Amino acid sequence: MAMPRHGLHPHLAWGPVHRASFGLIYGSILVLSLLMAMDEARDGPFEAAIVLFGSVLAVTLAKIFAEILSHGMETGERILTRKAIGTAWQHSHSTLLVANVPTAIFIVAGLGWLSVPTATGLSQLFCISVLVALGARVGWVIDHSWWLPIAGALFSGSVGVGLAAMKHAIH
Repeated sequence: MAMPRHGLHPHLAWGPVHRASFGLIYGSILVLSLLMAMDEARDGPFEAAIVLFGSVLAVTLAKIFAEILSHGMETGERILTRKAIGTAWQHSHSTLLVANVPTAIFIVAGLGWLSVPTATGLSQLFCISVLVALGARVGWVIDHSWWLPIAGALFSGSVGVGLAAMKHAIH
């Protein structure tokens, strides 16, 4: 059996990203959606950071709560166990992870190191980059050709760009 070129099987190196991909994608779209609805100029960068992180935290906790309760209904297992809560957290924490970078960017804007429009643009760019990278990765996993990763990146990125464009159209 031949060893892979880089010493590791490509799926092993990407394993954590693959397992977190649902939350990373969901979190990116959630952050872009929240940015679309926010008026950072009126509320200020610190308030935007709190609303952004707090909203994603609330959605993440709601997902954990729903997963725990529905699992208990489906299986009849106890719901308030370390294992049940740990499993639900494992499935949801990557959604919250995506909000950390935009939150930090707005905190930096609040400190006066960036303008609020720049913070918004950088946050949108970060989320779009996550979508592009994961879209390309799914294209590569499906078919190790050059065109499907490009198509996946373009499709996923276009969702993010569309949400970012809607913010500018609304405001």
